[in-house]
Amino acid sequence: MNTRITTGMLQRGVLADLNRANTRLARTQAKAASGKEITRPSDDPFATSRALALRTSREGTRQYQRTISDARGWQETAEQALGTMTNDVQRVQALVIQAGSDVMDQQSRQGILAEIKQITEGLKQEANASYRGRYVFGGTKSDVPPYQAGATDAYGGDAQQIYRQVGPGVALPINITGDNVLGNGQGAGDNMLLHVLRDIGDHLAAGDTSSLRGTDLDRLNKNLDQLLKVRADNGAMTNRLEAADSRLQQIEETETTLLSNTEDADIAKTMIDFSSQSAAYQAALKSGANIIQPSLMDFLR
Repeated sequence: MNTRITTGMLQRGVLADLNRANTRLARTQAKAASGKEITRPSDDPFATSRALALRTSREGTRQYQRTISDARGWQETAEQALGTMTNDVQRVQALVIQAGSDVMDQQSRQGILAEIKQITEGLKQEANASYRGRYVFGGTKSDVPPYQAGATDAYGGDAQQIYRQVGPGVALPINITGDNVLGNGQGAGDNMLLHVLRDIGDHLAAGDTSSLRGTDLDRLNKNLDQLLKVRADNGAMTNRLEAADSRLQQIEETETTLLSNTEDADIAKTMIDFSSQSAAYQAALKSGANIIQPSLMDFLR
């Protein structure tokens, strides 16, 4: 049985082929314009799922990096304050050595006393250093100043650590509490810095040179050692944060590369495909016009 191929069948077949060619051409054009291999999930469901997972992972990595940046800012603020404190204590150390000399008159010691009082207030001011509106030496009570100006040396913060999440399951403490540096007032048996400075002031006022060049200087030296130890601990934690940040940068670069390989189009290949598909579409239009010749009925319509 012979099957007759009508003009309508030829027309429908040619139009279907042209539509498919036009669809491929439009898809390639969209790929070239967007630079993306995937313009909608139906293009490649598996690659779409992989790209979404990579984007989620990369955003998590970037959040850890932002957390580390905040932690480093916190520690840099603390280090600046600790550096100023170190200079102040070294200045007090030099003044106490001078005042402990028996050849110095009492009037000169009163001048040293006035300077040490100012240094003491300056130390408390440095202990009230803040980062983004939070007091860095106050522990978890970062909304209140750790120390008040004046004769009261009580510590207003707490001894709790502040942690920052710098990776999956990795949390690091980032703070130093003020009581670990300046102490908590003149409590019994308190040999921390503020207590020592108050005792030095009393001994300067009384002209007690024996205490100044003896126990006062020894206690001051121990506090200076403690201050240097705190700075070393802070520096070591900063190094850990920098190492974690470097590792996260490498992870982000890897994730970005994998994401690019998954969803970005090969522009050179895409342009070659576009040129060949465009030529094929134009050829299909011409051949279709030759196949579908006008009939007498077309002129009678």
